[in-house]
Amino acid sequence: MGVFAPITTPFDEKGEVAYNKLIDNMKFYAKSALKGYLALGSNGENKSLSTEEKTKVLGTIIKHKGTNQFVMAGCIFESTKETIEFAKIAERLGSDFITLLPPSYFKKEMTDAVLFRYFSDVANNVKKPCLVYNAPQFCGGTVLSASLIKDLAKHHNIIGVKDSSNAANIESYLFAVRDSFNVIPGSANFFMNALFMGANGGVISLANIFPDMTCELYDLVVAKKYEEAFKLNEKVIQTNKSVSGTGGVAAVKYAMDLAGLYGGNPRLPLLPLGDDVKKKIEDYLKKEGLI
Repeated sequence: MGVFAPITTPFDEKGEVAYNKLIDNMKFYAKSALKGYLALGSNGENKSLSTEEKTKVLGTIIKHKGTNQFVMAGCIFESTKETIEFAKIAERLGSDFITLLPPSYFKKEMTDAVLFRYFSDVANNVKKPCLVYNAPQFCGGTVLSASLIKDLAKHHNIIGVKDSSNAANIESYLFAVRDSFNVIPGSANFFMNALFMGANGGVISLANIFPDMTCELYDLVVAKKYEEAFKLNEKVIQTNKSVSGTGGVAAVKYAMDLAGLYGGNPRLPLLPLGDDVKKKIEDYLKKEGLI
């Protein structure tokens, strides 16, 4: 696969989606080595967007992607019905993959059996291949078990899992299904190690700011240039911790501003970064020669 950027959604000073700024960002990304994008994920502030906004954001990303780039569409709703409806919209717009996060409101009811039915029902109703998304921090603590992943890997239209939780979970997935299923890390913190274990790409928030750096790490591992990969991986991890590790989406967006892209502020209720955190991020990026 390669490296995918979980695209941020830009907002203007009034908190409205700044589609013109999204187009400007996409023009930059389209010239990069990125394999593609995850649209409408956590970095895209999915839950802060209306369905109408999601549709327009997704359409904008698809329209302005590079010729050989691909788009994963985050279809994240609480009911199977709503998820299928938006997944079909994503298909019509030209998405290449459908990405599915577990529902979270009835968290106690989200057993393996319920989740297997949920993911399978959506996958049965769309033509585009689906990936499931393990991110307990965004869905009430629900963790997709390795046994559930093994069962989902047998479905003809579920082709992989993106894991943004921790190294232990992705290791269990790789041991269970790496020869028959795409296992994709969603964090720079264990991106390289997951590649060594058999992952075939990554969805990395740092790619919103420095796509070339993350793509270079992937290329070094694929080329088996391990010494160079180890050295660059230290820089990737430390940069990731110094940016998104200090303030999540707001920090990623601020670092984008520093790097010459448009990040802007997150949409309320998320708050902008404080000046002290901004200074730490700016000082670090300057020290490393990244801005």
